[in-house]
Amino acid sequence: MAQDYPIGTPGEKWDDTNKQQWLAQQEKQRDYANDVIRRIDHLREQFDVETYGELIYDDKTFPLFVVRSRNWRVNNPTVLVTGGVHGYETSGVHGALYFLETEAVNHLSRFNILVAPCISPWGYETINRWNPDAVDPNRSFVSDSRAQECELIMTYLDKHQINPDVHIDLHETTDTDNSEFRPAKAARDGTTNTNWNIPDGFYLVADKQRSEPGFQRAIIETVKPVTHIAPADDEGCLIGAPMVQEGVIEYEAKPLGLCMGMTDARFVTTTEVYPDSANTNSVECVDAQVAAVRGALEYAAKEL
Repeated sequence: MAQDYPIGTPGEKWDDTNKQQWLAQQEKQRDYANDVIRRIDHLREQFDVETYGELIYDDKTFPLFVVRSRNWRVNNPTVLVTGGVHGYETSGVHGALYFLETEAVNHLSRFNILVAPCISPWGYETINRWNPDAVDPNRSFVSDSRAQECELIMTYLDKHQINPDVHIDLHETTDTDNSEFRPAKAARDGTTNTNWNIPDGFYLVADKQRSEPGFQRAIIETVKPVTHIAPADDEGCLIGAPMVQEGVIEYEAKPLGLCMGMTDARFVTTTEVYPDSANTNSVECVDAQVAAVRGALEYAAKEL
């Protein structure tokens, strides 16, 4: 169903005035310092915590953190977990933190672990997909990125020569994709929006160039006892992409500028939780994210 958006002129791309109109409508709805930084501080006894940059938007400064294994071993494979690339996707942020608080210790002997729990803190506070410049970070992991959120984490990885073997990027698909974000994107780009069917359940987006079907299947099987897996729609698709196996679709990660395409990790995936389902709740969504990371590491440990 096409949907009009209250900013801009249909068929015309937004100019700077339109973007400022959009930005003026965004309000803080939750607190990054209380929800995220406070929990990161509690991890300092067991992990190294580093600030890899800061975002400055108007009068607000957001420090950006990575949490990493204290005893980094050169010969161990490295796993990267990213959350909050889309700040509004709550279980991605809290799933990354809860993984550190509960599950990560079980894998420290086998892996170097690096977690960036909240790449887009302004988006987290305003419950937004974009950054204040109306740029989608998860389409901006490219060499000439227009998103500071992406440039800073990519610079950190490059500076420290961190080349992950495993990368799990934690996301959600929500009802607001259809009610707000897809209509806003169409308005911004001067195109016509057609909403998609939102899958009811957990699914994965694999990189078509590094699909690793066994890896994706292992994650799905680990998540199944925690929450339900999304069925395909009547056309055998999830969000318009063909389902290549139960709960798995594929995208071209690097050409699209997706977060999961920013490294050359052999094992890579993007998780998608549906928190608006009548068959789940916020706790289960976070648990599903942690289960996904666990399934990924258990599989990779046998292969690396």
